[in-house]
Amino acid sequence: MQSEVPKSMLTEERRRWIVAELEREGKVVACELSRVLEVSEDTIRRDLRELAAEGRVQRVHGGALPAPRISANYAVRATQSTSTKTTLARAAATLVRPSNVVLVDGGTTNVEIMRHLAPDLHATVVTNSPPVAVALADHPHIEVIVLGGRMFKSSRATVDAVTLEGVRGVRADLCFLGVCSVHPETGVSTFDFSEAHIKRAMVASSAEVVAVALCEKLGTAAPYVVGPLTELTQLVTEASVSDEALAPYQAAGVTVLRA
Repeated sequence: MQSEVPKSMLTEERRRWIVAELEREGKVVACELSRVLEVSEDTIRRDLRELAAEGRVQRVHGGALPAPRISANYAVRATQSTSTKTTLARAAATLVRPSNVVLVDGGTTNVEIMRHLAPDLHATVVTNSPPVAVALADHPHIEVIVLGGRMFKSSRATVDAVTLEGVRGVRADLCFLGVCSVHPETGVSTFDFSEAHIKRAMVASSAEVVAVALCEKLGTAAPYVVGPLTELTQLVTEASVSDEALAPYQAAGVTVLRA
């Protein structure tokens, strides 16, 4: 921990300091916080518990990681970072090859990828996302298979046992995984338990797995783990992300494409 530690902090001041330290370092360790802040580990655990309840951190064993700042409202997410999503989508769309069978998860970025597939591309898209299917409705050469089930409204994707059975019946060349969080240590994670099961099945059913992630999702963790970082084949992210930040992903064998 590099930053200066003020003395005699009030509870809220201490918690703001912890969040700032988390943003600087990428993680915090409870025993180290206890030593530096000169408070008990019980106090630190209580701080982290309250910060997690506010969505400001994601607790893990022994400390905390950054929590993704993602709106629960799909319509709101669809209007955020639109130009960046378009740039990433154009790059990701080039990964689809003729005759590929592609599993496409829910998410506003994945919808944008589908809008940028080449008009002369012949492929099959299997998706649990009605918005993805609608985005391809007028594509002249892409066959679209929509997986049924109960729709999780936050992601506008189907997520129940019917969906899971459908995913397991596919052997895809490529998967565009909807990403809430991706972290070098905790891997890919999401906010919903049922979604995590569907995402795991998509990974298991695909030869290659692509995560397209804005920089705000990198280095963060959500409550439900989809799988380790090594499950990803490629990561498509913003050109502004530093070499240092991407080094752990590359070290895990993930091919990084910056756009």
